[in-house]
Amino acid sequence: MTRTARDAAPNGAPIRVDGVAARVTLQTIADKVGVSRMTVSNAFSRPDQLSPAMRKRILDAAKELGYVGPDPAARALARGTAGAVGILLTDSLQYAFTDENATGLLGAIADELAPTGLAITLLTTPERQDVIPARDVPLDGALVYSCDIDSPGTDWLRRRKVPLVLVDQEPDGETPSVNIDDRAGARAAAQHLVDLGHRRFGILNSSSVGPAGLLADPRAARSGYVSRRRLLGWLDVLDAAGITPTVVQERSYAAAEQEIGARLLLDQDPVPTAILAFSDAVADSVVRVARERGLRVPDDLSVVGFDDSPLARRMTPPLTTVRQDVDAKGRAAAAALTVQIARANAASTGGEMPERPKDLLLPVELVVRESTAPPRPDREASRA
Repeated sequence: MTRTARDAAPNGAPIRVDGVAARVTLQTIADKVGVSRMTVSNAFSRPDQLSPAMRKRILDAAKELGYVGPDPAARALARGTAGAVGILLTDSLQYAFTDENATGLLGAIADELAPTGLAITLLTTPERQDVIPARDVPLDGALVYSCDIDSPGTDWLRRRKVPLVLVDQEPDGETPSVNIDDRAGARAAAQHLVDLGHRRFGILNSSSVGPAGLLADPRAARSGYVSRRRLLGWLDVLDAAGITPTVVQERSYAAAEQEIGARLLLDQDPVPTAILAFSDAVADSVVRVARERGLRVPDDLSVVGFDDSPLARRMTPPLTTVRQDVDAKGRAAAAALTVQIARANAASTGGEMPERPKDLLLPVELVVRESTAPPRPDREASRA
């Protein structure tokens, strides 16, 4: 016989309708206990309004019926808070779980937010007509991280007036931002190789926006904020040294795409003696392709990465790179976002307004390991 949602199942089993678990509501519990729906609601949201005995009867009935609590969306609407913050990423959530730099940042954000009780929701920038996460997911605030600042996702968050903090994004003078000194780090990397005596340079950059492949005019090519800052830092040093590098930009952070870019660089005649890579993961792709070509690192080719992720220390040889403090960046971003949320709450309630978080530019440091060395005299002498 088909049961209705208001019928109690025997022996405390969840109510089922035609073999499917039925949705248990506050009214279902009220009918079972013989009280009003408001009384049941008070048992969950205003327990001080009930006697301990009555509240226990209601909670016991709820447990018997398989009721887990008020609907989260309705509860969020009633109390005016979602209990969650969003992190707007690039075009794929996979990046958050496969890139060690991204996972380190997310871990630091989660740890900093833990005392607040706020959960983390990952949002992507692509959208379907019926599914737009940045528009539809309840959020108390959001971090815009490593994505096109002009993406529809960012636009939706701004239109919703969600409290925001920018991470690895160009400061706009209005929204708090947390960045590292990408340009200074890139300068240090390029200067290290110039000081070693290298004159034939390749650059393998990555950007989720802009062209892909060999760049005839790197300064004029569109790219993301971090990619742009690092490119400018490398060129600051190389221009001053009278060196014109070969520059390749790839649109994907995937290893297979980066290997295509590395092959373009190593197909040049003459072959570069030094390559500056957008990240440690990109540098790893360069080293793999170099080995395919029979080139030894650093004897035939010096390679410098960026980030000092755990990968840099695992590589053979260990990678010279630019260290950024991912933990500090993630914690600073999370702390700034909690202040932004507090500011929004104060604006709506008339409470005391906290001071706007300042834009942060965190320092970086060149870490010299075994992937760089002076160019071999025979290779440098063969330059065009």
